Amino acid sequence: MRTIKVGFCFLQVVFLLTIWLSNVHVVVPRSHKVKYLPGFDGPLPFSLETGYIGVDQGEEAQLFYYFFESENNPKEDPLLVWLTGGPLCSAMSAILYEIGPIQFEEKNDNQALPKLVLRSHSWTKLASIIFVDFPTGAGFSYAKTPRTNYSGDYRASHNINEFLRKWLTNHPQFLSNHLYLGGDSYTGFTLPLYFVDMVSGNERGLQPFLNLKGYILGNPATDRLIDGNYQVAFAHGMGLISDEFYESLEVTCGGKYQMVDASNIKCRAMIKTFEWGLLGIQITMTLEDYCDIDYLRDHEVYGMKRRIIADNFNNLHHLKQLRARNCRKEGYIIAQDWMNKRSVQANFHIRKGTIGKWKRCNYAHKYSYEVSSSVPYHLELSAKGFRSLIYSGDHDMIVPFLGTQAWIRSLNYSILDDWRKWMVDGQVAGFTRTYTNKMTFATVKGAGHTAPEYKPKQCASMFKRWIQGEAL
Repeated sequence: MRTIKVGFCFLQVVFLLTIWLSNVHVVVPRSHKVKYLPGFDGPLPFSLETGYIGVDQGEEAQLFYYFFESENNPKEDPLLVWLTGGPLCSAMSAILYEIGPIQFEEKNDNQALPKLVLRSHSWTKLASIIFVDFPTGAGFSYAKTPRTNYSGDYRASHNINEFLRKWLTNHPQFLSNHLYLGGDSYTGFTLPLYFVDMVSGNERGLQPFLNLKGYILGNPATDRLIDGNYQVAFAHGMGLISDEFYESLEVTCGGKYQMVDASNIKCRAMIKTFEWGLLGIQITMTLEDYCDIDYLRDHEVYGMKRRIIADNFNNLHHLKQLRARNCRKEGYIIAQDWMNKRSVQANFHIRKGTIGKWKRCNYAHKYSYEVSSSVPYHLELSAKGFRSLIYSGDHDMIVPFLGTQAWIRSLNYSILDDWRKWMVDGQVAGFTRTYTNKMTFATVKGAGHTAPEYKPKQCASMFKRWIQGEAL
């Protein structure tokens, strides 16, 4: 009799355990330590974590990130959230070509597996940095449902706010670190919006509290009319158009080259002539030979009717044959091959089947461009006393430094430290000016779009001085 009872109890336990297990969801780790990368000799000499954070309704949007701990003092060094422009360009673009601790070896020799080396002037030497593939559709970030399979400026703001609070909840050891947002190019439109929304969340009591101190913007697209209008003045200053043609444009168009009235036929014709005159100019960096057709982007080439320019470039046979060999953009081709290798994605712990082919910039993804000017957000943040660093490569024609200076002047804050040189290793690295709203503006001499890609040492020095509260 006892044997029967014991057997019955055992069956009950098994039955109840089966029911319990059927209702338990297996918890899949959302973050991983990365110790090795294909192409890099030996273990990585810095701390790298990758992972996903779910945001939006039901965590339908899965945002992928790369987190590099500061190589100096992670407990006390600032925490920087870096968002690449585009929009919809992968964070790996900033890691490999701008401010991250690794890069491809310059001499590649078409190896099957490109060699990775350390970057001497990485910003991770002074700060912990979260690079986010943002928004969904960028890099390895993906949407689980069709509803979230598109992005826009305002939705992105909600998502990055949620991402950061969740990330800090999972990494409470960084809650007290000074927190900065940073980005370049298109993020000039969106990052000030994100920052305002994060501050608003703090004021409403959202948890955890974000210890926000300021923001950094490089070559920032800010106001479509201002940035676009100053492309003509920039072209004239760089000797790309004659004095006479520039003066005629000024008179005919009244200094306004965006959204020209259809009735002003002469002005529209002159703008078309201006656009044609730029064929063969590398507008990302006017000093370099043209070699990259695909780098022109609708949202960036404001007044230059990108489709017309690109179509005419494609008709130039010799440019089609160049691809990107022996020019700066060669690395973009290398990155695409490397990032799509199974071994690389396995080391980054990418979820299989979540995206198709990795692209540096996913221009095919649906995106809604909703912010036409971020100047009001800069004003709001200035009024609240946040620090900011705005820098421009002085040979960038996509977002000319002249336009950046113009919108900064429109904030109407007094100059604290007037226009002067800033130096690196005894050489002029650029020019700078600071304002009473705690905003520092700097040009980076000889740099294009984006500045750290062209002048890594100078930009690293600029970042070090600013983040430590020193004058440039």
